[in-house]
Amino acid sequence: MKKTLFALLIVLLLAIPIGAAEGLKNIQSNHGVKETADRLVDILNKKGMTIFNRIKHSDAAEKVNVPLRKTELIIFGNPKIGSPLMQCQQQVAVDLPQKALIWKDETGKVWISYNDPRYLEKRHHITGCESTIAKIEKALAGMTHAAAAQ
Repeated sequence: MKKTLFALLIVLLLAIPIGAAEGLKNIQSNHGVKETADRLVDILNKKGMTIFNRIKHSDAAEKVNVPLRKTELIIFGNPKIGSPLMQCQQQVAVDLPQKALIWKDETGKVWISYNDPRYLEKRHHITGCESTIAKIEKALAGMTHAAAAQ
């Protein structure tokens, strides 16, 4: 009985489509993981963002003999935007600075995934910050689409 329930759970988990994670935006890239990440870092730098870290999860996994498709996380932000958001609801700081995950799926497609600012707005019950949320939403969409484009 336990084996059957476990097998059913595995099948259900594998059936979850890309984008099913609540609150994530997923942008398909026309480039490989490294090139997409490099392009995004370049765009972020040109926009005056601070790059706090670039974590190559797949490289770390390889060092401990764990197979993982190419996966990189870029942690970035701008206190001129993040700080006013925290003034509206300080607990949003648990989700800041922003993060962009660049990863290859099982079919070989490369994606940029990031937290949807509207989801963060709902999650943290942010009020009185509509213009800041809209600004973040527009900036993230523009930067990630530019990094993913031809």
